[in-house]
Amino acid sequence: MNYETIPSKEVIEKTANALRGRGIEVFIVDDKESALLKVKELIPQGVSVMNGSSTTLEQIGFVEYLESGQHGWNNLHEAILAEKDQAKQMQLRMQSSFAEYFLGSVHAITEEGQTLTASASGSQIAPYAFTARNIIWVASSNKIVPSIEEGIQRIRKYSFPLEDTRMKNVGYPGSSMNKVLILEREPAMMGRRVILILVNEKLGF
Repeated sequence: MNYETIPSKEVIEKTANALRGRGIEVFIVDDKESALLKVKELIPQGVSVMNGSSTTLEQIGFVEYLESGQHGWNNLHEAILAEKDQAKQMQLRMQSSFAEYFLGSVHAITEEGQTLTASASGSQIAPYAFTARNIIWVASSNKIVPSIEEGIQRIRKYSFPLEDTRMKNVGYPGSSMNKVLILEREPAMMGRRVILILVNEKLGF
């Protein structure tokens, strides 16, 4: 399977409707510029914002925009990086999982409406699954796969090798696939808002 191909409009719509049926809001946009505009539109001023490591967020310009300070949000990531004491920094990272808005991406989206996210540390797993009140994922529609099984294969054969290479290129030993979250649905009783912005442009991995 070619994991870089943007699927047909019919497959994208089918997947979006399946996601909505599982409690996930979906917005479909054409390109990274439209994705960033939608993110800006969705996050009100004055709220706390945290993001997980995401090539997609970098590519759409979100990370640069967040660092610019022009948004009126409480940038928790900035506070974490400013703390030089490692123990205190770790505490801030743990506390950031309760951000009012937590942004990131996923590694696979099934046509049946499930999402899969792999992580080395698990830092984004808790907010994705439970702690953050609002989740915004930005993901290319080329991450759509037929099933959970194919989603796992996408991570093992495509996403992880690329992330491992990226980490080595920035001076780390590499990455590891330690934890995988499969989100089957977001129950309404949780009172959370989980949003997926599907971009019809190849982004991330």
